[in-house]
Amino acid sequence: MTSTDVTQEAEGSGPGGYAAARLRLLTEGARSGPPRRRALAELTDDWLAGLFGAGTGGQTGVSLVAVGGYGRGELSPRSDLDLLLLHDGRDDKAVAALADRLWYPVWDLGLDLDHSVRTPQQARKTAGEDLKVHLGLLDARHLAGDLGLTASLRTAVLADWRNQAPKRLPELRDLCAERAERQGELQFLLEPDLKEARGGLRDATALRAVAASWLADAPREGLADARRRLLDVRDALHLATGRATDRLALQEQDQVAAELGLLDADALLRQVYEAARVIAYAGDVTWREVGRVLRSRSVRPRLRAMMNGGKPAAERSPLAEGVVEQDGEVVLARTARPERDPVLPLRAAAAAAQAGLPLSLHAVRRLAATARPLPTPWPAEAREQLVTLLGSGRPTVQVWEALEAEGLVTRLLPDWERVRCRPQRNAVHLWTVDRHLIETAVRAAGFTRRVHRPDLLLVAALLHDIGKGWPGDHSVAGETIARDVATRIGFDPADAAVLATLVRHHLLLVETATRRDLDDPATVRAVAEAVRTEHTLELLHALTEADALATGPAAWSSWRASLVADLVKRVAGVLAGDPPGEPAATAPTAEQERLAVEAFRTGGPVLALRAQTEPPGESAPADPSSVAGPEPLGVELLIAVPDQDGVLPAVAGVLALHRLTVRTAELRSLPLPDGVDGSVLLLDWRVAAQYGSLPQAARLRADLVRALDGSLDIAGRLAERDAAHPRRRGVEPPPPRVTVAPAASRLATVIEVRAQDAPGLLFRIGRALEGAGVRVRSAHVSTLGANAVDAFYVTRGRGAPLPGEEAASVARGLEESLRA
Repeated sequence: MTSTDVTQEAEGSGPGGYAAARLRLLTEGARSGPPRRRALAELTDDWLAGLFGAGTGGQTGVSLVAVGGYGRGELSPRSDLDLLLLHDGRDDKAVAALADRLWYPVWDLGLDLDHSVRTPQQARKTAGEDLKVHLGLLDARHLAGDLGLTASLRTAVLADWRNQAPKRLPELRDLCAERAERQGELQFLLEPDLKEARGGLRDATALRAVAASWLADAPREGLADARRRLLDVRDALHLATGRATDRLALQEQDQVAAELGLLDADALLRQVYEAARVIAYAGDVTWREVGRVLRSRSVRPRLRAMMNGGKPAAERSPLAEGVVEQDGEVVLARTARPERDPVLPLRAAAAAAQAGLPLSLHAVRRLAATARPLPTPWPAEAREQLVTLLGSGRPTVQVWEALEAEGLVTRLLPDWERVRCRPQRNAVHLWTVDRHLIETAVRAAGFTRRVHRPDLLLVAALLHDIGKGWPGDHSVAGETIARDVATRIGFDPADAAVLATLVRHHLLLVETATRRDLDDPATVRAVAEAVRTEHTLELLHALTEADALATGPAAWSSWRASLVADLVKRVAGVLAGDPPGEPAATAPTAEQERLAVEAFRTGGPVLALRAQTEPPGESAPADPSSVAGPEPLGVELLIAVPDQDGVLPAVAGVLALHRLTVRTAELRSLPLPDGVDGSVLLLDWRVAAQYGSLPQAARLRADLVRALDGSLDIAGRLAERDAAHPRRRGVEPPPPRVTVAPAASRLATVIEVRAQDAPGLLFRIGRALEGAGVRVRSAHVSTLGANAVDAFYVTRGRGAPLPGEEAASVARGLEESLRA
């Protein structure tokens, strides 16, 4: 029989022939999506079964099997047909003739065909050698012939897959990673490959294969819908182009959007990105679970049997209040109560990002289901935790994705919904709007040592393009949104105004530097009038660079950097004016004077604890141990000590030993009332317990007495604790930076320190300054997220500021000690 005869026979099978029925199915507008794919598969099944029946001539021991996408019953308009002709090996010549009767009609109709002819043993052997073949056979579906032959192959292939899972799954994971590296991420590409890119149809198939292994399973919520949406887009792409393509080219997007009834190409891309994000996140979660299962299986059976009857107890290490690490993930502590602790989602996210660990799926879903909404404005701890999360560098991305996958981001920041998955048509941009904002925060985290207010820098990075979800100039719209968001999350009006200014003018420096004459005084004056203060200029400079670096390699260069730096220098000169005068001293309160007099009378330290409530500045005396619910963020610690050397490192060291985090700290010399000769150092600090409740004031005082008289070895105790419980090094923070502030004070030298906050940091700074032979006359310490921003006013003994070279030497020595 010639190929022409075979074709004529095929077209005669069924009313009007397969080709005509296929054309009618693809052109009728009433049916699309899954119903059309199923109908097309069923039509093709009937046609191939007819060809098979006509070609066997009573032959037994042979079957026709659909594999891959066709095996799943999913045929797009131009999908190829994946077919396996399975036989028992008794009559190879008859099988070859049957294959011709099957393959030629498919080719003659212009359909793509992926075919093979094998015995069950050959199919299993090939699957064992070729992972892609094995994956296709997992979806094997019987079409015609010997059903028992097909069923036995399916059973054997699935058993092989499960038995070989410890070997095949790492191979599959590497295959997915290599494909992602080659094709990129579907959720960010302007011309994505719907099948091959990360988060595409190939990854969805890989997740089905993992589930078939019984070792792990993907998060199922939303996964089937995401896969369906990508298949719908591919169907429309095939119909629009008339070709078997998976690449969604720019010139096809409007037509594909119209085919799907969407508003425009942007709406199409946003739908694709949302689906890809669901699949990619499910893949991350699934592959982590696979790794965990395989690691547990690698433990020697005898060792497992020795540990709790064969199941080792999972170690849980505390990371923050209500948050622990378990088996390489961040989970909620057994005592955590999300329904009573609205800050817990942000606290858990910040702890995970700081530790460089993923948030467990179970933890995120529990938080999404049960956590109470934050009040408006947010409590200070929530704002601190958001800043810590944003300042954690690269690990912020995976934690943010976990929050977003469960809807927590838009619950915290409702304005985020308008930029989520929003494409950017400018080819310079690598990311969608929302991911670009997170990437900018990641970049800004590396610049936190350059600015006085890293918290404002990080939040500005998160919000600078938030206006792109609205019509008109996104900077103008973003200014209003940023002010509202800043107020909602608890920044005071002055800080909210700075954030609004940064968002409004986040393009000002680069556009001015590259488009205007910097030698024209009007250019520099205009920028100075827009930013108004040197600190805002400093923040805007860092934001400009972070924004450009997060956009893509074409958006920043050494040439642009030098132009912007030149502009900033000129504007700073205009804003500086005359050096600022020394700030007026704040008058002590009655309680501070009382503590100072008592400290001078007793010759030892005197302290008091006051539990603070929101808003800042409104506090009432309280016994911190009696405060109901979670410990407040700000517990004020007042300490008065007779003026002497070593007070700063002693107090900081004692607080570190008691696991107290210093949020803010002020140290100053307080003159005593008239008639009393002498002075007292007053420390007004705000502290919080890392875990549990605050220690009693009496214990703090006793340890402080010992620290001041030298009988308490603080450095040794801290070193012993670090050796026994070393801190996880998840995020690699920027190195500390220590500078001398020029002309900041006429009475003292101002040493500025910007470093990663850590237990004992203030103790190390105080000890290093004491070791340099300088006297700390006052200090202004603040912790902004994970960043410590400190200023120390130092003199030589009780005298004047340090000479320039000596001041620089002290700063260098302090920086070296912090880097060690």
